[in-house]
Formats: sequence, C-alpha cells, structure tokens
Amino acid sequence: MVQLRSILVPADNSGAKKLMIIGVPGRIGKVATLGDTVLCVVKGADPNGTVKDHEKVSAVVVRVRKEVRRKDGTYIRFDDNAGVVIDKQGMPLGTRVLGPVAREVKEVGFNKIASLSREVV
Repeated sequence: MVQLRSILVPADNSGAKKLMIIGVPGRIGKVATLGDTVLCVVKGADPNGTVKDHEKVSAVVVRVRKEVRRKDGTYIRFDDNAGVVIDKQGMPLGTRVLGPVAREVKEVGFNKIASLSREVV
C-alpha cells in the first residue's frame, strides 16, 4: 500500500528518475495498492526521455513493499514500491518494463504492461 507523497521507482524506460504520488483517484482513504492508477509528479528526468521534470503523469502501481493478500490465501511482497507511467488510454509510455510485475496488474486490465515485463509474479 502506498499513499500520498510516497515515492515510486519507475519500472519502465520513460525517462523518470522518481515518481511522487500526489493523488489517488476514486479512493476516499488515499491509499493505493497493486494495479491501482495514481497521479504522480516526476522528480528528476532524463533529458532525452519521454517525460519531463516536474510533469504530472498517471502511473500504475506494479510493486509494493507492504504484503498483499491474494484470494488463494498467499501473500506477495516486493523489495520496492514501483510504478509504470501510462497515457490517457492506459498504454505505457516506455517501451520496456523492468523487474517483476504482480499478477494483479494483469487482472485489472493492464495486459500491455504484463506482456512487456519479463516476469509476472
């Protein structure tokens, strides 16, 4: 679970160095978990990247440090909080997705992100 002002590591090659969460649309508690779309600000960006510094972008949370319970009773946990920058149609801005991605991301409907990643856990 991530909340407002949490820092996400970008899990794609969009050019962002860090993503800070500034909003969680559709949630009253302002917390997000795997597969949720959040509004972020880019903190530091590569000059040749797709996104620019201080730009507002949408991102999908693909990894969280807090363990998440699945329907079969197992728990999943990752080493970092990570997100993938997406456009208005839900397609990733980068061409590669780095690191593992949770299965919940594919179940929510972000099939393109799951297909670009090497490993779906």
